[in-house]
Amino acid sequence: MGTSLLFGAVASSALVLGALIGVRFELPKRLLAILLSFAAGALITALTFELFEDAYQRGGIVRAALGLLVGAAVFTALSALLDRWAQPGSKPVPAGEFRGSAKLDTDAAAEERAPTPASTRGAAGMALLAAVTLDGVPENIALGVSLGEGTGGLALLAAIFVSNLPEALVGAASMRSQGHTGGAIMTLWTVCAVLLVAAVVLGAGPLSGTDPETISLPLAFAAGAVIASLADTLMPEAFEHGGPAVALSTAAGFVLSFVLSLA
Repeated sequence: MGTSLLFGAVASSALVLGALIGVRFELPKRLLAILLSFAAGALITALTFELFEDAYQRGGIVRAALGLLVGAAVFTALSALLDRWAQPGSKPVPAGEFRGSAKLDTDAAAEERAPTPASTRGAAGMALLAAVTLDGVPENIALGVSLGEGTGGLALLAAIFVSNLPEALVGAASMRSQGHTGGAIMTLWTVCAVLLVAAVVLGAGPLSGTDPETISLPLAFAAGAVIASLADTLMPEAFEHGGPAVALSTAAGFVLSFVLSLA
């Protein structure tokens, strides 16, 4: 229990730290892109070796594949709804054109450009908070399961931390630009952090002794949600603001997370 609380606190502390930075500072857009791409690289390792591989070993390829596809589909559908929430009344994007995700509007947190209308409405920050909770709960349950069974979890812990930080930073900055007080913003992200700590404890406690085939489903679902978030939000936004240079930070995140997975 103590270990699961510690790991959960470390993983979720990135939400509080990111929100604090987002409330107080404006960062260069290129730096935000590097943070996002580094997080993407770390998540690639985590979803492969900590989530999907574990789901496959527990429940077989059919169960793991179905769980992954369901997780990706659910995240994609809810992500589209959250984008509409962040940009109410926006026109459909023409075929072949990419506008970026309103949930992760880095204009609100950067110093080079004024925030977009979606950011100043504050909906982008709230939508991103919802998105972090959506993929964070299954990720943290998976982290708890790995801790409860003594199978490590360092790579997944690192991936969760480095992905939570920029998302919370941008989300808090969006809320700040809309006029929310620092106290209200910090309260919202702290509540989200506490919820994700509880998910780790749930995975390490009641769910750790569950039948392996049953556990394989939430693990695969988490993998699907993560891979969808990479394709839908993190990688497109990182490349849009960082260009080809983000390839190196993505590789760095992958290598760090892979080394931790061997520990």
